[in-house]
Amino acid sequence: MDKESESIGGKATFFAEDFSQYSWTKLLNNKLSGQERLDLYVRAITNMPNNPHIPQLFRDIFKGAFLPYNDPRTLWLFLKEINEFNYEHSENLGNAFEYLLSILGSQGDAGQFRTPRHIIDFIVEVVDPKKNETILDPACGTAGFLISAYKHILKQNKEKSLTPDEKLKLMNNLAGYDISPDMVKLALVNMYLHGFLEPKIHEYDTLTSDKRWDETFDVILANPPFMTPKGGIVPHKRFSIQANRAEVLFVDYIMEHLTIKGRAGIIVPEGIIFQSKNTYTALRKKLLEDGLFAVVSLPAGVFNPYSGVKTSILFFDNEVSKRTKDFLFVKIQNDGFDLGAQRRPIDKNDLPLANTDKSLVLYQSSKGSIEFKGDFSNDTFWATQAQIAEVFGVERSVITKHIKSIYEDNEVDKNSTCAFFAQVQKEGNRLVERQIEFYNLDIILSVGYRTNSKIAIEFRKWATKTLKEHLIKGYTINKKRIKQNYDEFIQAVNNIHALLPQETRLDTKNILELVKEFAPTFSSIDNYDKNKLSPIGKTKSKIKIAGEELVEAVRALKNELIKKGEATVLFAKEKNEGVLAGILGNVMQTVFGEDAYKTAEEKAAHLLYFIVKNHPFDDGNKRTGAFAFKNHPRDTHTTHAACRRK
Repeated sequence: MDKESESIGGKATFFAEDFSQYSWTKLLNNKLSGQERLDLYVRAITNMPNNPHIPQLFRDIFKGAFLPYNDPRTLWLFLKEINEFNYEHSENLGNAFEYLLSILGSQGDAGQFRTPRHIIDFIVEVVDPKKNETILDPACGTAGFLISAYKHILKQNKEKSLTPDEKLKLMNNLAGYDISPDMVKLALVNMYLHGFLEPKIHEYDTLTSDKRWDETFDVILANPPFMTPKGGIVPHKRFSIQANRAEVLFVDYIMEHLTIKGRAGIIVPEGIIFQSKNTYTALRKKLLEDGLFAVVSLPAGVFNPYSGVKTSILFFDNEVSKRTKDFLFVKIQNDGFDLGAQRRPIDKNDLPLANTDKSLVLYQSSKGSIEFKGDFSNDTFWATQAQIAEVFGVERSVITKHIKSIYEDNEVDKNSTCAFFAQVQKEGNRLVERQIEFYNLDIILSVGYRTNSKIAIEFRKWATKTLKEHLIKGYTINKKRIKQNYDEFIQAVNNIHALLPQETRLDTKNILELVKEFAPTFSSIDNYDKNKLSPIGKTKSKIKIAGEELVEAVRALKNELIKKGEATVLFAKEKNEGVLAGILGNVMQTVFGEDAYKTAEEKAAHLLYFIVKNHPFDDGNKRTGAFAFKNHPRDTHTTHAACRRK
């Protein structure tokens, strides 16, 4: 910033007077030898705490700082890399710093592990901090949770931006503690680069000092250290649970420091929930009585490569826990990354689903609606007998009787309408995982027709009207869905507008015409899937598809697209070796000596179908399928016939 100031006729303000010798320009002077540059850098770090021209925050950060290496070349490479950063926008610089922390993330002295960004964001989304709430991370590390909470609140208030006073209040509401001086320095820099001029980050031992014990917070977010030093921790005397394990004490601390309506999300080793030692038993008793409402079990490799500890997230909400004795238990199989040391991104991710409002409005009338809270799975909706009874306003025993009758009458198949899901529930002073029976939408509808209650009668009136409409018209209009789909269509058109060059003329009418043109194609594909498509003008000539030829052709296509910048190395890369050969085998199979797919059109169509449906490649399945459809079989007559058929 001194350089920019001087370029417009101003003066240096940060590296002024005696400290001008340590400016960035002087450090990068090509006339310096490697050793001279190293010596200058060491002097700068040593003297910077005495520089009156920089903020006090940075003077404190430089106290006790040292250079961890004495290699001039390493320093030069580091300085050149930093010099490439763009400092025009502090938000971008803050994000760059967070990225640097992520790739340098490692275990701290007290067993800290940097929390993956997507896990932090998931916890913040669930806890949902608000602009006027006080927020604490009692083991803040590099301040990842605090930055995520800050961004979350700004996003919440995007339509009506926060005033400068509201933004200042929000920044003052965020606080963090950490026992490690190095972590505190990293957190201070991280928050400063995100716009916090005076971040409230304190070097503080949450477990052995009671100096800040009387503070309470509306929201607490944390991933405290998993490791306990040899011999245990000697905590102060104000904890309600007498323990020397770090994870137990941190959970107790968080429960003790929430306000009456407070909420929290904390990552813990999974042993906290299921171990039988006295300390853990006492903690579970407190969990049952004091705010816990949900447990999210994470995959074992979330903290790879630094730790393979199996972890869970405990969610607290002091208001929700007063209204129910039930606990939500969610098991995450995939978090969007593989569980190897590199933690590479994958398609499967249960986290967005786990943070979905799992509700279904079964019907809605002028007198109200029937709404279920439950779980969506396998394209249907599942609910317990207790949930069904609550919705229809009857005792659970009535629902049990109706379900028994439904199965005895063979009205529905039990195997396809009943399933067991794991749930954690309170039994005495224990949290126990049980297999609970759930019923799908078929059973819920059947029970609605058998139950005698005012709500059920309203439901039957609605259902009868809907069924009558469907029988007479052949369809039932869902106005809400039509409106929603139309709104999504208009949004899609607007998105296309934003992406196209300004001179391109395109309006909603053009898009509708395009949809109209393609409607017969959509209809043909649907009829084909339902075996309703009449075989017209089939090509009778036999043809053989050579697997090696197709593989080579796809490889050539890949190389061509990569050269054009239209594909990456993931294009047409087989997920499992030989999977394309397997698809070709299906297309060319014979039954009693006859081709299963007798015509060239059928072979070409099924080749396209299997490639698109089975997704054999990491990327480019549709493009590869279309290429195979157009170019294989290679016979000109049959290929063109297949294209005409398409």
